[in-house]
Amino acid sequence: MVGPLPNPNDLIEALRLKAEQLGLELFGITQPTAPPHVATFEMWVEQGHHAQMGYMATERNRYLRAHPEAIMPEARALLVVGMRYPNPQTIPPPPSPYPLGRIASYAWGKDYHNIIPELLKKLLKELETWLSTPVVARIYSDTGPILERDFAQKAGLGWIGKNTCLIHPRKGSYFLLGEAFVNVSLPPTPPFVTDHCGSCRRCIEACPTQCILPDRTLDAGRCISYLTIENKGPIPRDLRSSVGNWVFGCDICQMVCPWNVRFASSEGSPAFAIRPDIAFPNLINELTLTPTDFKARYGDTPIARARRRGYLRNVAVALGNAGDPESASHLGLVLKNEPEPLIRAHAAWALGRIKTRSACEHLSEAYKHEPDPNVLTEVKNALEEIA
Repeated sequence: MVGPLPNPNDLIEALRLKAEQLGLELFGITQPTAPPHVATFEMWVEQGHHAQMGYMATERNRYLRAHPEAIMPEARALLVVGMRYPNPQTIPPPPSPYPLGRIASYAWGKDYHNIIPELLKKLLKELETWLSTPVVARIYSDTGPILERDFAQKAGLGWIGKNTCLIHPRKGSYFLLGEAFVNVSLPPTPPFVTDHCGSCRRCIEACPTQCILPDRTLDAGRCISYLTIENKGPIPRDLRSSVGNWVFGCDICQMVCPWNVRFASSEGSPAFAIRPDIAFPNLINELTLTPTDFKARYGDTPIARARRRGYLRNVAVALGNAGDPESASHLGLVLKNEPEPLIRAHAAWALGRIKTRSACEHLSEAYKHEPDPNVLTEVKNALEEIA
């Protein structure tokens, strides 16, 4: 453990300035002790609102979230940072004769899971320079069993809104978080203790799947972000139409938040280079992505988390919701040639939504030859939709 620090307030200010230079616009310090909403998390798990994210319900995961001191016993402080990502309304949908999908704006650039830890390492170098001694640290960015937003609130970065996002009162909620447990005793920054959501219900009312719960948690199994990313199986039939054209994640509950409408900057952190071609992908083109194509296009972005089979499943659903007759032939080719049953199943559903003669012909042909029972069920249901 590192001994007492001279002028700790000067050190904190130096760290804050360095964080800003690195593109970590939010910075605070708290203690690695039990976060305030552990009981809420436990109840959320007990009620099954974590859906298929079984890792969250493991004994080890739950213990570490309640006992962060066990993550790094020698830790004496926890640094919490926030990196701004682009306002999703910065880039409007381009004019296109083809149906376009929509991707959550935090995924418009390279994967933050890689960016934020590297920036935190650079920040810790500043701390080591000040102390003239190595600093032992453990770094996370949505990569470990930590209640990140709880610690961000404890460190003074904002409050947790009704949509479960951390909201800064002058900068909004378009931030990605990172944490560093360190073996240095640092005075904590003041916690954020007020709630500025008031009686506002815009996020709750805007959610297409009504997944936002009264206790500021989400029913993950209904959330579009979960359905298009973490969910590895079929999207429930009763929720597919509510997914709209979102093919990776969702920004709706943040887009309607008054704190974002009034204060969110249009640009992301300098460390977050936007790829405009990703924001609104051409859905028909996306259907043709091979595994090699998918890796080349999305391998260094958060979209890789959905994997090709999950992403093209989402693309098929978005095409079904678009209802564009021209896409029937492309979906028909997927239904005929795609090796992944999950993708074929959702292509069948999409054809059932389009309901053209061409769609019916592709489904009828698949009915004769489809070997997978789950896909065949989707084909039958789609034909019934058209009938």
